[in-house]
Amino acid sequence: MSSDPALMTLTAVAKAIADKKVSSHEVTRAVLHRVAEWQPRLNAYMAVESEQALAAATEADTALARGNSRGALHGVPLAHKDMYYDAGKVVTCGSLIRRDFAPKTTATALQRLKDAGQVRLGSLQMVEFAYGPTGHNVHYGAVRNPWNTEHITGGSSSGSGSAVAARLTFAALGSDTGGSVRMPAHFCGVTGLKTTVGRVSRAGAMPLSQSLDTVGPLAQTAEDCALLLGLMAGADPEDLTASTQPVPDYMAATKQSLEGLKIGVPTAFYVDDLDPEVARILDETIATLKKEGAEIVKVELPDQRQLSSASQLVLAVEAAAFHKRWMIERPQDYGAQVLMRLQNGLTIPAVTYLEAMRWRGPALAAHNAAVNGVDAVIAPSSPVPAPTIAESDVGNGPGADAVLQRLTRFTRPVNYLGLPSLSIPSGFTKTGLPVGMQLIGRSFEEAVLLRIGAAFQRATDFHARVPKLA
Repeated sequence: MSSDPALMTLTAVAKAIADKKVSSHEVTRAVLHRVAEWQPRLNAYMAVESEQALAAATEADTALARGNSRGALHGVPLAHKDMYYDAGKVVTCGSLIRRDFAPKTTATALQRLKDAGQVRLGSLQMVEFAYGPTGHNVHYGAVRNPWNTEHITGGSSSGSGSAVAARLTFAALGSDTGGSVRMPAHFCGVTGLKTTVGRVSRAGAMPLSQSLDTVGPLAQTAEDCALLLGLMAGADPEDLTASTQPVPDYMAATKQSLEGLKIGVPTAFYVDDLDPEVARILDETIATLKKEGAEIVKVELPDQRQLSSASQLVLAVEAAAFHKRWMIERPQDYGAQVLMRLQNGLTIPAVTYLEAMRWRGPALAAHNAAVNGVDAVIAPSSPVPAPTIAESDVGNGPGADAVLQRLTRFTRPVNYLGLPSLSIPSGFTKTGLPVGMQLIGRSFEEAVLLRIGAAFQRATDFHARVPKLA
């Protein structure tokens, strides 16, 4: 066990608390100490609830001493993206419009973690209304990357990526509509799981795009993500789009080797126009997977540019529909970039939107045919390492769309198809910035991705490296 319990993985600290090798109070105090050190540099938290967290940790220790464990996360302190409703707590959604919004209900995903015993540390920063891939927020300030505070975290789960990387929480919920879990995972050097649409209930999670939104965790390891997914996944009467498919044993999957698995490497798109260091790390990751027992094959995927365009179109329309009333009544309360993107959605004809929706089925069928016999596809999570905050602060200027689209070029096709994808820390640039690779799976086959991710992490230590406080 680490001398600093805040540096442990989620899985390890949960077991240590359950085995009474460390108290919840001690763990919570250690994490809050790191938050006090790092928060002024990173701006990762929206709210820190130190006194309440320590009181809850003491209660958890008392209950455990009496033989009462609430579940797999008993006494583990966690913070999540500030878009998950928690009854009676302010949930800003990174916006001015909801800066005083206190819901009366709790998000199903969050409630399931609470039922398993988590202790609330506070809430984490995010891009305004989860609509942006960089991590900028004109209302509350940009979240900074703990590996180099001049660089972006990625968005929209900016606080989640930064806080997990700096060990200011053992894990955090994010959301992925166009890459918002995988972008921060890639740029911050943590593990992030974009789940299959419907795998985890979205009830009580701030909506952005009704057909693209997914709930997923960011954590140090694939094993940690497996633990959280197993707790959250499954049917929910509050969200009829949540799947009734059985929930596999994700933790068991993380113990398996890569023997017998076939991983596909795309022949185009995901390997085009890569930053040289991203290209190098992709080759090294493939070599490691092969060494660990996976069979590597080439795959020719359908035109991913069409999928990316369709994803952007669907997102634009559905986001505009949700925000229409506020855009009319409170346009001045939006940041310029978010307002521009929302207004663009109002200009798209209904026929164009319906065509994009109708094409999803055939597009998924074509994808499945292309990857027939392959267990997962590997690709960079983004073509570039994290740019600086200054160079990506494009607002609503003429080059804004090009900057945003370049960052999310490799994530959007997966969202359009509704598939699961796991971003894993895969290496570092010569200047010390992390780079992630994403494993893209078949619908509801998160267990396969977690199996591959865990095997890769047994063979490497990128996920275990901790940024230093400058």
